[in-house]
Formats: sequence, structure tokens, C-alpha cells
Amino acid sequence: MNGEYGALQGKAALAGLLLGSLAAIGLAIGLSVGIGDLPIPLGTTLAAVTNRLGWSSVEIDRVYETVIWDYRLSRALVAAFCGAGLALSGAIMQSLLRNPLAEPYVLGISAGASTGAVAIIILGLGGGVLSLSGGAFLGAFAAFCFVALLSNGTRGGADRTILAGVAASQLFNAATSYIVTTSGNAQQARDVMFWLLGSFGGVRWPEFMLVSVVVSLGLVACLCYARTLDTFAFGDETAASLGVNVGRARIVLFALTAMMTATIVSMVGSIGFVGLIVPHTARALIGPLHVRLLPACVLIGAVFMVLADVASRALIPQQVLPIGVVTALVGVPFFSIILYRLQRAS
Repeated sequence: MNGEYGALQGKAALAGLLLGSLAAIGLAIGLSVGIGDLPIPLGTTLAAVTNRLGWSSVEIDRVYETVIWDYRLSRALVAAFCGAGLALSGAIMQSLLRNPLAEPYVLGISAGASTGAVAIIILGLGGGVLSLSGGAFLGAFAAFCFVALLSNGTRGGADRTILAGVAASQLFNAATSYIVTTSGNAQQARDVMFWLLGSFGGVRWPEFMLVSVVVSLGLVACLCYARTLDTFAFGDETAASLGVNVGRARIVLFALTAMMTATIVSMVGSIGFVGLIVPHTARALIGPLHVRLLPACVLIGAVFMVLADVASRALIPQQVLPIGVVTALVGVPFFSIILYRLQRAS
């Protein structure tokens, strides 16, 4: 009887967290849409959305409606899905590698995307046919292939994968630095630096459609491997003894993580620490079971990224900070706390 009561309490707590997170996402998006050179009340944003959905017919100033639908709402939604995807990828990487400091960029995907983007911006590769996002995605895919080859594919263990990711990051970062210093002018160098630190400034509805589909499919696929991820906490040998095809599961989950991370980085640049901070926060709130942890990471990551985007526009008047600067201001202290706890535990 006590066991059933405890299970009901756990389900009620999970439902409460999910509903609270959804409400927080809605409020954060409303706040994000309202902040800017033209302040927009939350009620106006809600009316614009319900009008478009056919649920209401409230009269709204045409200027407000244009700003909401053509600029700010798509930006806020892209930020939410990017935060969700990075947090989900971080939780997967920490479980696969059994390393609390792992994050989505440990595979060198961000470095590869940076090289691809720089090749488009400065070298003009692609002849105008390939966009910056396309070049960044190809660079990220090249980095993933390099890591998969170096870590011996499905047979590479966690330590070997981390080392391969470090090697890939060093290689592609060196290539990026070489291109910028030898071929770029001052303005191009500034453009590259701003992109590398992350920005939601240029995203619109097509980017939202792509990232929402990729992250949603990634979440569904990762949830199918939730029990498998639980077994990885005890090591590859234990997982294999429980009937898990370790090699296949590892390569599928790495590929899913690479797909989500590459898509996000190719759109908005490299945004650090989200995949590190959010999974630890979610574990503290919901526990280690991945069937609960993964949805919690998605929701918390979405709220965190939208609020970080709001902060990037509000901290300095008349100036927009790169989003990576804001996440680093939160992430570095959090990273230091994790290191301190690991040191005390050892």
C-alpha cells in the first residue's frame, strides 16, 4: 500500500513539474516577445497568438502584430527548441560517457561547425549555393565522422570517445583560426566571433520548423532508449549482460546527439554550458531515471535558453550580447561547483 502511495506521489510530482515547466515556457516566451525597442504587453502577445489560431478576434495594432509574428515570436520559439535540444544532448552524453562534465560539444561538433561556417563566410566556398548554416552543418558532420573513425566506431569505449572528441576539437579549432588569421579582414573576424558565441538574431519561421522537427524526433528516439541509458550507468559490461547491444545503442545515440547539436549550431552558433547545467538541475529535481529525466531536461532547457536570450537583450541598453556570453556567466560558476563536489567526493 505504501509503495502504491509513493508511486502515485512520484507521478503527481512529475506531472506538477511538467505542467509548471510548460507554464514557465509560456511566460518566458511572452516575456521574450515583449522585450525590445518596441515593448509589447503580454496580453497583446497572447491576443495575437489566439487571433492567429482562430480562438479570438481582438483588435491589435498592425505594428505590434508584425513585430510579433515576423520577428520576435519565431526567435523565442527557436531559442526554446535550441535550449531543449542542447539539454537533451547533454543528458545523453553524460550517460553514455559516464562523465558528469560531458556536454554536447565533447564530440568536436561545435568546432567542426565553426570551421564550416568560417569556410563559407571568409573563403566563400560553395559558390553562393551553400548557405552559412549548410556549411556549418557539413563541418559538424565531418567532425562527427572523424570522431567515429578515431574512436573505432561502435567498439570505442567512453574514454576513447572523449579523447577522439578532444583531438577533433583541436584539429577543427586550429583550422578555423588559420582561416581567420590568414584570409579574413577585421570585419569578417568580428562577424565570425559574434557567430561563434551564438546569436538568435537572424532566425525566422523556417529555422523554427527545422529545429522543432529535429529536436522532437530526437526526443522521441531517445525516449525509446531510456531503459538502455539507465543500464549504461553501471558500465558497458553490465549493460551487455542485461541484453543491451552496447555498440549499436552507442552509435545510434551518438548519431542522434550529433544530429541535434549540428542542426542547432549551424543555425545559431556555439552556445556553451546549456548541455552541462540543465541535466544536473533536472537530476536534482526529478531523479536519474531517463524516462523522466529526458522530458525534464527538454522543458528546463527551453526555459533556460529563452530567459538567457531575454538577458542578452536586456543587460546592456541598446546592445545585444552574444547568447554564449550570458550562458557562460551562469555556466562557469556551476561548472566550478561540479568540479569542487567531484574533488570532495574523491
